[in-house]
Amino acid sequence: MVTSLTGATGLSAAEVAERTAAGRTNAFVQDTSRSVWSILRANVLTLFNAIVVGCFLVLLAIGRWQDALFGASALANAVIGTVQEYRAKRALDRLALVNAPHARVVRDGAEQEIPVEAVVLDDLLVLRAGDQVAADGAVTASSGLQVDESMLTGESDPVEKSEGDEVLSGSIVVAGEGLAGVIRVGADSFANSLASEAKRFSLVASELRSSINRVLRWVAWIIGPVAALVLNAQMIAQGGWPEAIETGAWRDAVVATIASVVAMIPLGLVLMTSITFAVGAVKLSRQQVLVQELPAVEGLARVDLICLDKTGTLTQGDIVFDGAHPLAGADEAPGWEEVLGWYGVQSDANATALSLAAPFASARTGDPRGRVAFSSARKWSAVVFDDGMWVLGAPEMVFPSGHDELLERAVELAASGRRTLVLARGGQVTDDESVPADAEAVVLLTFRENIRPDARETLEYFAAQGVGVRVISGDNPQTVAAIAREVGLDAPTGVDARGLPDDDAELVRVLDENVVFGRVTPDQKRRIVVALKSAGHVVAMTGDGVNDALAIKEADIGVAMNSGAAATKAVARLVLLDGRFSHLPRVVAEGRQVIANIERVSMLFLTKTAYATFLAIVFGALMLQFPFLPRQLSVIDGLTIGIPAFFLALLPNAQRYVPGFLRRSLTFAVPAGAVVTLGLALYALACLHIGIPAAETRTGATLILTIVGLWILVVLSRPVTRFKSFVIGAMMIGLVLVFSVPIVRDFLQLTDPTLPTAVLVLLVSAGSIGLIEIVRFVHRRVAARDKASALAGVRRSGG
Repeated sequence: MVTSLTGATGLSAAEVAERTAAGRTNAFVQDTSRSVWSILRANVLTLFNAIVVGCFLVLLAIGRWQDALFGASALANAVIGTVQEYRAKRALDRLALVNAPHARVVRDGAEQEIPVEAVVLDDLLVLRAGDQVAADGAVTASSGLQVDESMLTGESDPVEKSEGDEVLSGSIVVAGEGLAGVIRVGADSFANSLASEAKRFSLVASELRSSINRVLRWVAWIIGPVAALVLNAQMIAQGGWPEAIETGAWRDAVVATIASVVAMIPLGLVLMTSITFAVGAVKLSRQQVLVQELPAVEGLARVDLICLDKTGTLTQGDIVFDGAHPLAGADEAPGWEEVLGWYGVQSDANATALSLAAPFASARTGDPRGRVAFSSARKWSAVVFDDGMWVLGAPEMVFPSGHDELLERAVELAASGRRTLVLARGGQVTDDESVPADAEAVVLLTFRENIRPDARETLEYFAAQGVGVRVISGDNPQTVAAIAREVGLDAPTGVDARGLPDDDAELVRVLDENVVFGRVTPDQKRRIVVALKSAGHVVAMTGDGVNDALAIKEADIGVAMNSGAAATKAVARLVLLDGRFSHLPRVVAEGRQVIANIERVSMLFLTKTAYATFLAIVFGALMLQFPFLPRQLSVIDGLTIGIPAFFLALLPNAQRYVPGFLRRSLTFAVPAGAVVTLGLALYALACLHIGIPAAETRTGATLILTIVGLWILVVLSRPVTRFKSFVIGAMMIGLVLVFSVPIVRDFLQLTDPTLPTAVLVLLVSAGSIGLIEIVRFVHRRVAARDKASALAGVRRSGG
């Protein structure tokens, strides 16, 4: 127990009850995902929903409710999107609740572990290495207590904390132990602002979402002028503004304008993206992967380089004592076994020190004269007894120069994959936390870690998928390299991070040429991730320790093991709840399914947006009557885009992600939209020249757009599998039913086409289909060239 540091007893049960009743607790509701209100706002209160609702209300006001079908479609979009995201939120929140962090406090003289929200004002926090400080406090006792406040201040160096110093919630204990009296709780503490920043549903860098938002902004800029252009053309087509207003024909003009405006909005694309993100997150949650931000499902699919910490990722993280190798100085330093035993039974012992407790059961008794707590920067700790200062740490850090024979022996042991420490003793006790000048090595100690059984298989998957791997660890580089080779990585040697260049360009070159890096400090891990990102990589970082938190926070996609520190899990995008590294391929596969399928269906939706915009502009400029009613466009959208897109977006798809999603989509959508517009414009001009009635003209236009739309669906579905054939076939049957069921045909105001109309429909449809095939052929070649160029760029940058 740490209470021996001060003899303090903490609060009594009565004092805790009094503060709890007064509301002075650390309780603060913070969702790990989006709030219900934010989900509703994102799915309902949007600019385009406002436009759709406005158009819907106008049609109801003028008595044309039959043409307001798109209102029901928009409502369904909002409801489905809200329900899907709410279901994902509930699944994620349940998983997060199960894994809520705890805090240690001293109450009534005894150490207790309680939920973080149960901490009250004036509680006495027990702080040990690896803990995240649960509430703001003032240190009342310290034994080498060091705190990493980098997440709050940006300063990566650990800060020594002495009695009277303040510790902030959200900071991380990296060495030593201590006690702190709580001075701020709940909403007043730093913990909740940190949690709000780290855990809330935020927009991960998502190419899908940013590209769709860009399209929506473009449409928003032009929708007003285009609507005015179409309205003017429709009023003139009805005989002119005065005549249309006098005769009531302005209603038909408004209906046609609304049809053109609503068709321009790719509402379904937004819905499909939200649904695929949410479905992906729920599917992964069933496999014990907590997706803390939904677009992270897409994000890992874009990763071309993954950085791994060794401990807890490649290995299981459990340190097992391997053996002691006494050196020449052992005979002159009796009692070294008892010193190792003493290290193993300390309350602030790390995993390595704890593994010494069993093999060295006889621990030295009596209070030491002094201590130097372990520091991740120094990589050694020390204790002072009457017979001198005993130093335990990494050989090359304890003896940075000289002792060549010792270091060669340590390198030899490390090369076999074992972690190596040295115990040294010096008679001169230092006051500046430095190794005594007369220190002599007493014994080399080796430790081993159990390699995760799924590590090799997972790394082979990444290699096959062209994803680069870098292992960055705080351990001896040769030890890390040996373990890397054992799991199948090509790592002939490891790079000592203490020699990494300061120049960023030179650092990137070193990172490109090597796979394994050892003796990496937490700040260096972050710098490595930043350097790789600056070189154009999409970087994932996995880890479980406090020293991984900075890099995980900085990475494009941070992945934490559930066994890791609370701070590490808080900043990660994904948490592997059962700690199985083998889940990552499934996450990548899910992300690739999302991004590849959305790219495919986006071409459908963007083609519709393109031809709707072109049709509005062309028919407005030519003063032609718009050839569709809103109800007809609603049915066409459902048969050629909405219903099939729902199924296509959820199909398996392992295609590797390549940058340039929006460019590739528009390269097909814009020419295809132009082809559709050209065909319909020629058809409308021909109908006007022949004198075909407006109702029959609209029927033919509906046929043309449905036939060509279904062919675009076929083109974008290639290769056409059995399931895709079933979906496309069902849509074709739907087309037949629309034109053959009397009640549906009457509702849509469709008429039986005469021979001239039928001939025009066949000619325009065949010509448009031929041009669509040419567009797709050219698009595939251009897209293939762009993808090859992008992949070559990734390979040149070391992906």
